[in-house]
Amino acid sequence: MSQELRAVEWAGDGLWLIDQTALPGRLDRLRVETVDALVDAIQRLVVRGAPAIGAAGAYGVVLAALQAEREGWDRTALLAAVSRIREARPTAVNLAVCVDRVLPLLDRGREAALAEAHAVQREDERANRAMGAYGADWLVKRVAADRPLRLLTHCNTGALATAGWGTALGVVRELHARGLVEVVYADETRPLLQGSRLTAWELAHEGIPHYIQADGAAAGTILRGEVDAAIVGADRIAANGDTANKVGTVGVALACADAGIPFLVAAPTTTVDLATGSGADIHIELRDEREVLEWGGVRTAPAASRGHNPAFDVTPGRLVTALVTERGVLEVAAGQLPGEHLA
Repeated sequence: MSQELRAVEWAGDGLWLIDQTALPGRLDRLRVETVDALVDAIQRLVVRGAPAIGAAGAYGVVLAALQAEREGWDRTALLAAVSRIREARPTAVNLAVCVDRVLPLLDRGREAALAEAHAVQREDERANRAMGAYGADWLVKRVAADRPLRLLTHCNTGALATAGWGTALGVVRELHARGLVEVVYADETRPLLQGSRLTAWELAHEGIPHYIQADGAAAGTILRGEVDAAIVGADRIAANGDTANKVGTVGVALACADAGIPFLVAAPTTTVDLATGSGADIHIELRDEREVLEWGGVRTAPAASRGHNPAFDVTPGRLVTALVTERGVLEVAAGQLPGEHLA
């Protein structure tokens, strides 16, 4: 079923977004026709995942142009609206990259910009399928060629987080198609449970055996020898291989290093930001403290407590066994750095 999922889809003069805040209870789609609505959808995580919000941003340029025509905006107002979309979430580099790619095409007309946005979406799905094959080949060669694998993943990196197929979950899907997945441990992924709500939902629809586990259980599962490899996505990858991903990822990487098993990052080259030298230069989004102080809108912490809610953390490149992109596999911890090989 997830092969048919489109987290972001252009139709008519607007976008349809799968409302990922409603899953797994309901599969709802939200119609978006204004810049305000798109920015709100990105910030509320109606649409999320670096490649998916990149595609949404690409179409958002066209959305802004249409709204400018309807409401009589001048060029300054149009560019300000596009900038709001571009800055809606600061950590994931794909959003800015895709907006910047489509914006110049507006000078050739709205249809040219829309064609470029469609190209962004098509290219992402092709890239996902390519990295799925590269990642699966690498794991079979380096871990096991004769038995199904026990895998761990964090957050959601499937069709819901991309233009289609998935990044880290795309590798899992490719392995499953080859009959090479024994089980997947899906971290629940606090505080908004993208793992238990979204990844598990996709795994269930694919018929892939899986367990949902608390984030705090991941290190123990790895150190007990119950995992052959961990595969995660990324929101921004620095030139030295430092990787920003959903908060909780660095703990998985540390456990993998201690256990001596591969820690893979699967992401398209659009997620690699060669202008960012290291993880120290990546801006980490701090989200509303209520996401950790409340549950279902009900306060669960003492009234005097404050919430610290970073949306991401940074895994040092020395802990990244391999980076899988649509171009192939870089063994980052062994010295194959994105800044040298993807420039």
